[in-house]
Amino acid sequence: MIAGIALNDLIFLALSLVAAGAVTGLLAGLFGVGGGAMIVPVLYEVFRVIGVPEEVRMPLVVGTSLAVIIPTSIRSYRAHLAKGMVDTSIIRVWAVPVVLGVIGGSLIARYAPPDLFKAVFVAVAFASAMRLLFASDRWKLGDDMPGPFLMRIYGVIIGVLSSLMGIGGGQLSSLFMTFYGRPIHQAVATSSGLGILISIPGALGYIYAGWPKMDILPPLSLGYVSFIGFLLFIPTSIWTAPIGARLAHRLSKRRLEVAFGIFLLVVCARFFWSLIA
Repeated sequence: MIAGIALNDLIFLALSLVAAGAVTGLLAGLFGVGGGAMIVPVLYEVFRVIGVPEEVRMPLVVGTSLAVIIPTSIRSYRAHLAKGMVDTSIIRVWAVPVVLGVIGGSLIARYAPPDLFKAVFVAVAFASAMRLLFASDRWKLGDDMPGPFLMRIYGVIIGVLSSLMGIGGGQLSSLFMTFYGRPIHQAVATSSGLGILISIPGALGYIYAGWPKMDILPPLSLGYVSFIGFLLFIPTSIWTAPIGARLAHRLSKRRLEVAFGIFLLVVCARFFWSLIA
């Protein structure tokens, strides 16, 4: 036993998280999603195998995902910024509303049942995948971004949903920007900056939300954040994020949309199965 975890479970945990960290960083750079859409299903399976109680498993996964997203988002954002594709004016408008939404989502997480997190993940991932795979440019709300008031409303919604899904907001904000005619490459690049705004307050909020459950959380957890998961994900995810960012700018618009859509559909299917099983 090490830190209250059996040695074979600890080895499985370490190998799974190191490998998943590499894929997470690649996806963070490629799709501007902060990697959360990959981290959440992987951590869910890993924590299930090592016996984390169902009552706290999903919020622990989401909180840990948000903590992991902090460095991967920073790395991904800097790589996209160097390419000159980030629209910083959008990030400035969204900054405060997104953070407020994250705080609200963290408060909901303190009292929400585990299936709520899965249901939000499935609903948003499915809608995103359908639009990317089948509708492409036909699903549009306008040819340009809306005014500041509506933008701030969207920002709050993105913050709340992202904090409940354990993602950096890239999946939602990329979808939103393409609805208003922004090219997928610019949407992905700009969305990478939201991960920083969402992940830091989100991780702190989940530490707070999980504080009353410390007696049943696994060792080396602080609220709903697992430091084992955090520390093992970080090295390889930081290393591979710039690789994903470079790959994103080499792919055609349609290939990037299809790749992102298929990825989201796979994740959606996994969580839908866990809801009905």
